[in-house]
Amino acid sequence: MKRLINLAPSPAARLMLGLLPFLLLLLLYLVASDARLTENPGDKLLPAFSQMGDAMERLATEPSKRSGELVFWQDTASSLQRLGLGVLIAAVLGLLVGMFTGALPMVSASMSPLLTVISLVPPLALLPILFIVFGLGEVSKVALIAIGITPFIARDLQQRTREIPAEQLVKAQTLGASTTQILVRVVLPQLFPRLIDSVRLSLGAGWLFLIAAEAIAATDGLGYRIFLVRRYLSMDVILPYVAWITLLAFLFDWVLRQSNRRLFPWYAQGGAS
Repeated sequence: MKRLINLAPSPAARLMLGLLPFLLLLLLYLVASDARLTENPGDKLLPAFSQMGDAMERLATEPSKRSGELVFWQDTASSLQRLGLGVLIAAVLGLLVGMFTGALPMVSASMSPLLTVISLVPPLALLPILFIVFGLGEVSKVALIAIGITPFIARDLQQRTREIPAEQLVKAQTLGASTTQILVRVVLPQLFPRLIDSVRLSLGAGWLFLIAAEAIAATDGLGYRIFLVRRYLSMDVILPYVAWITLLAFLFDWVLRQSNRRLFPWYAQGGAS
């Protein structure tokens, strides 16, 4: 008799087991929603899928009377622009800081303590300061995302840089490579796939900072819309927006994972997920 620890599902069984929790949650929601709506047709807590579909159809296809824009797509575009800029800035800064503090002992001695302290500061606590310094526009929102995830990326790449075998650096120096050449030709290529993984892992925090900033000061965006309609208990809008954010996050993670496998197959073969 096989022990449970030694049992591994087949690909088909793995797919079914992966879908099972989602199907159970869906079934639970349908039962609970039907029960509440049967008792009170005006209940807003657990709207039917038809109600959510009608609300999303209105937001996605009917121009807003105030702005003339399609609200759902405008919210999505604004949020993705803010998130994309923030993550891009964080990736560049994190790569540079991580590489230099990991590869150059003199830079590490002066910058690593500061990086550690910055990483311990709750980014949301800085939001009022960012609003005061940069105003309530786009800069403060992008800055919050960048400040929030840069330390994580930098520290992760710093550690990865330090894990590069010393033999590689010695061989490069033996062949006459300068410090710049070692950084560019030896260290940097090995950091790129790890950078993509770090960005993947930091996207969840990036979404959190984005929604927090939009909820406090914005005129559009996915987070803004969720907090705007909450006062009306519009769960028929909130739930689809949350599901849409989750889907976007999943798609971003999938695209980055596939890009890593295609661009750096040697990294994937080394056991990276």
